[in-house]
Amino acid sequence: MSTSVSTPSAGGTHAPTEHYHNTRPNLVAVGTIVWLASELMFFAALFAMYFTTRAVQGPSVWTDSTSLLNVKFAAINTTVLVLSSVTCQFGVFAAERFQPRRTGSVLRFSKWGMREWFALTFLMGAFFIGGQIYEYSNLVRDGLSLSSRAYGSVFYITTGFHGLHVTGGLIAFLVVMIRVAKARKFGHKQATAAIVVSYYWHFVDIVWIALFSAIYLIK
Repeated sequence: MSTSVSTPSAGGTHAPTEHYHNTRPNLVAVGTIVWLASELMFFAALFAMYFTTRAVQGPSVWTDSTSLLNVKFAAINTTVLVLSSVTCQFGVFAAERFQPRRTGSVLRFSKWGMREWFALTFLMGAFFIGGQIYEYSNLVRDGLSLSSRAYGSVFYITTGFHGLHVTGGLIAFLVVMIRVAKARKFGHKQATAAIVVSYYWHFVDIVWIALFSAIYLIK
């Protein structure tokens, strides 16, 4: 398969310089996908635990517990996380055209580079984690803790493990942005790192959509 190799120019754009034949898959991307498949099995086990506990407890007990959830607040928090996948993907687009930073005014989003889009994604992810902590504090105040009842246990375990994964994604964004800032030039290695992190971030977003539907909507 003939592939065009591009190199960045001083203005943040790139131009094709040579052609080569490459039939080998990107090993970093393949490894990430395999790892995410194992993570999918982990979350599948959490879903199984949630629905099994729900079946054992009975609908009346489950209804009493779910009535404590603030669905509107969780929906807003979920919307922010889902939109962060959009900003993350814009960062990937910038990385693919070898544009690490903005080339115009900060208000001109079309000129943003990977760094600006990833920074915005980081802030949106941090907002989600802050919202989750706020929700936990309110639920504990209302008497729903990890050890108060079976529902509390499965709720905090499922959402808590997902929160840890989101936190891991935030750390990954920081690592990528720091490495890009220290790199002398932005090339294929940096672009690949950005793409791999986006795979992980899209994954945790999709998992949360499923969790939100199961926990907050299906009562």
